[in-house]
Amino acid sequence: MSDDEFEGEQTSDVAERPSVGADSDESVRAILPDVIFKKFRVASYRKAAAILHHGLSAEFTEIIEALSRFEITTEMIRRPGGNESDIPKVVSGLLRHNGWHETIISGDLKITRKWREPAGVGNKGKVIYKPSSISYVRERYLDGHKIDYVKNRLAFDFEWNSKDQTFDRDLYAFAAFADAGAIDAAVIVTRDTSLNEIFKELGQALDKNGNPAFRDDGTPVPLMPKYGASTTWWGKLIYRLNAGRNGGCPVLALGIKPDCISDLGEWRATNTR
Repeated sequence: MSDDEFEGEQTSDVAERPSVGADSDESVRAILPDVIFKKFRVASYRKAAAILHHGLSAEFTEIIEALSRFEITTEMIRRPGGNESDIPKVVSGLLRHNGWHETIISGDLKITRKWREPAGVGNKGKVIYKPSSISYVRERYLDGHKIDYVKNRLAFDFEWNSKDQTFDRDLYAFAAFADAGAIDAAVIVTRDTSLNEIFKELGQALDKNGNPAFRDDGTPVPLMPKYGASTTWWGKLIYRLNAGRNGGCPVLALGIKPDCISDLGEWRATNTR
């Protein structure tokens, strides 16, 4: 992929725009606090925001409070580590102590086939039918679907910089949990496209020790390629939601914006000449 193609894939407004099947911006803004819109890009599908607000208010309040406090630093962004970096650990620190657990769903499916078959002839020559059936169990019909954070009937997932196919796993898990009656709605957070300009501005990546990273030939390792077009970011999530890959599960999607970077102003003051 050329640089122009890379830029185009990450900045296409059409590709990132929620479809007409998403909830109206006005209805969502009436529910979420301003701080969430300041720090995140927001899209709601299948009336997720309303369900969260009215039907799962206690759990949703915890999510809103956690995301209102969510902050990352320029060093976190520049360090290596993908989705196992310090940034997902910030989310765990905000939620785990409140009972948000990694959860796996499993279950067998019992299937019964029923029919009526001839059992003889009555006094008036009318055929008599008797009910018959057969039952069997599909073991492990649901097995291995995992969501990183679940509390009661609300699911939450966070994808900072994994391969974009991870969204397929997340949305399929949301749908499986919802179809099984285990959750009523889900929230998913990823990077917004607006962070791309910040990645370019920060310039050089860091190594695992927090020092500027260099290639074998001594040239600086640029940060931007670390956050490639085929990783988990807003555009890769929205087209999947527009295609309905969340099934029947209502989903609130949030994209991390530069306002979540706590020391960006300080970094600019130090590094801008």
